[in-house]
Amino acid sequence: MASKTVLITGATSGIGAHTARSLLARGHRVVVTGRDERKLEKFLDEAGCPDRLLGLVGDAADWQATDSVVTRAVEHFGGLDAAVANAGFMSGDSIGAGDPALWAPMVLTNVLGPALLAHASLPHLEAAGGRLVLIGSVAGLKNSPGNLYSATKWATTGLAENVRLHATARGVGVTLVNPGMVDTPFWEGTGVPPFALPPRPVAETICFALDQPAGVDLNTLTIRPVGQPV
Repeated sequence: MASKTVLITGATSGIGAHTARSLLARGHRVVVTGRDERKLEKFLDEAGCPDRLLGLVGDAADWQATDSVVTRAVEHFGGLDAAVANAGFMSGDSIGAGDPALWAPMVLTNVLGPALLAHASLPHLEAAGGRLVLIGSVAGLKNSPGNLYSATKWATTGLAENVRLHATARGVGVTLVNPGMVDTPFWEGTGVPPFALPPRPVAETICFALDQPAGVDLNTLTIRPVGQPV
């Protein structure tokens, strides 16, 4: 498989970080973003491969930051073959008994963020015949009571098909990856279910999508741990 340049938002930990490491191990060039500069520097130091890895501080919910990240990635590596909208988080509360002050950042990161990345990256992906990957969730396929996070992932599910309809005529593939429960810092403060998947299988699923040959539009992949009933 020819070496590609892949941009991953929110990649300093969890699924994003494991995906970046898996891509580097395959010989690809990787651009990772994160809001916390210290976490980003720590990841870059641990990952190695400084000639094929670029780290950029940026908020996925901010248009100027997203546009700048994509521009700098293209300038640094000469193009962009794939983008992975991975940045996202869960407020850990509910509409019935939650803190509304936590909701706006979650909605902006989980819903606006992928749309901004699509807008900024699609011209470059079209030039490369590349692929956009959106990280959704099983929570975007199954409802649960008062779960605003779930609503943001339902929005991601709709956005993936919306973008696919736009991008397919331009030679760009769009893949929605829906993880079930995964043992990552995402669950910090709420408790990790005992049957949760390690992040590596999800990262390998993302890499599988990115490894598809030109002309193959692999649209939806759902990966749950055995034992997750919904």
